[in-house]
Amino acid sequence: MATARPRARRSAAATPQRPRREPMSKVDTAWLRMERPTNPMMITGVLMFAEPMALAQLKKVIERRFLAYARFRQKPVEGTAGAQWVEDGNFDLDWHVRLSGLPGKPGKASEKRALERFVSQLASSPLDPTKPLWQFHLIERYQGGSAVVARIHHCYADGIALVQVLLSLTDTSREASTASRLDKSWLKEQAAPVARRVGAMERYMKLGGKALEQGMAMMQDPSLATLLAKEGSDIALELVHALSLSDDPPSLLRGRLGVSKRVAWAAPIPLEEVKAVGRACDCTVNDVLMAAAAGALRSYMIERGDDPDGLTLRATVPVNLRPLEHAKKLGNHFGLVFLDLPVGEDNPLRRLERVAECMCNLKHSRQAIVAYGLLAALGVAPQPLQELALELFSRKASAVATNVPGPQQPLYMAGSTLREIMFWVPQTGSIGLGLSILSYRGQVHFGLISDAKLIPDPDAVARRFVEEFDKLLYLAMMGPWDRQLDADAALGLMQATGA
Repeated sequence: MATARPRARRSAAATPQRPRREPMSKVDTAWLRMERPTNPMMITGVLMFAEPMALAQLKKVIERRFLAYARFRQKPVEGTAGAQWVEDGNFDLDWHVRLSGLPGKPGKASEKRALERFVSQLASSPLDPTKPLWQFHLIERYQGGSAVVARIHHCYADGIALVQVLLSLTDTSREASTASRLDKSWLKEQAAPVARRVGAMERYMKLGGKALEQGMAMMQDPSLATLLAKEGSDIALELVHALSLSDDPPSLLRGRLGVSKRVAWAAPIPLEEVKAVGRACDCTVNDVLMAAAAGALRSYMIERGDDPDGLTLRATVPVNLRPLEHAKKLGNHFGLVFLDLPVGEDNPLRRLERVAECMCNLKHSRQAIVAYGLLAALGVAPQPLQELALELFSRKASAVATNVPGPQQPLYMAGSTLREIMFWVPQTGSIGLGLSILSYRGQVHFGLISDAKLIPDPDAVARRFVEEFDKLLYLAMMGPWDRQLDADAALGLMQATGA
């Protein structure tokens, strides 16, 4: 009788390792599922450098600093139990960091237009879902230096966090070292003091789920408003208010979206001049910049034959809800508020007053964290309910607007001076316009991203942003007896006096 041979033990090395997995948060899942052919959910950034940068140098920075965040070696994967982060077993840095070139003749203006077209193409193209959802493109020759275009999916983190991630790749001196990395105190300053909000996060998320479970029935059935009011808190009232906002009125800024994006940015304006207008008009820097953006949209609409008089549009504005101790963590920790853009107001100063008043009201509301709760609920809601909620919310605004204060000292990456930086967050649902403002090194940078069907020439709006700010600056510096001038009269005076 033959004796049975002992079964050979399989060595640990022979056992295939399963990729490491971890569950994705509800809010991150919501942003993953918002992807549409008409609105890819990417945050797109452009960094322009004064000196040339080599591809090998950029890869070294990405490997040492960007990939220090383990999340960027992972890809999101949908499963029966929800979305998960899964480590990419075939991770290839060469695929994620690549060399690109711009067509056309050399020259500052022509190179800028070529870069805008290149960024537009990337912003229109979804990332490969079989790989971690991010890429860096290096343009070795751009206006005497180089440019880097970064694309990162929104499910990894919100725009506030990702701008911090991009800036963490830089140094405060040309020679990179631990001591020269961007000051941690600046990064902490960007995290809002939201400890009091964080304690209520669970309640907001539950309320958001209740609203979605009812299928947004409040729009047809006021009894849901009564139900939420019985919760007996400001949270419920804010939720009722957010869901009952009217749709944004028809304009050329809304319509059926296509699959092509257009990107443009304006010449930078001095931050000190923006602050001067704010001091003269008793408002914030953000108020001034958003009023200038509203004026630029008004002027553009008039040129295109649209009549904006008396019209007020809304922009959704992200508000940081990240606790100080989580300032550099990834993930989405922000809410949304609806900001009025008074494009129907002809007087630049009255337009500024209206923006400032709306901003002041929003600061005392809980609208942002209510929206966070709804986003969390979206992450676990059935697909039909997700579609309904996304469409409902996106109909209430015509644009997405972001304003991020950046560091004011010069920064360097791989030994090259960072000259300018711009970024755009994605638009959701049926929104086809994004406004982006970022300050750096004493300059304010304004950019647009738009659906090509709605605004095929965003550079026309970007150019008007500078013009509208100049009107505000001129009027703010005049005596109060002259502040009732309308925009045309102000522009005429500016031209007559050579201002």
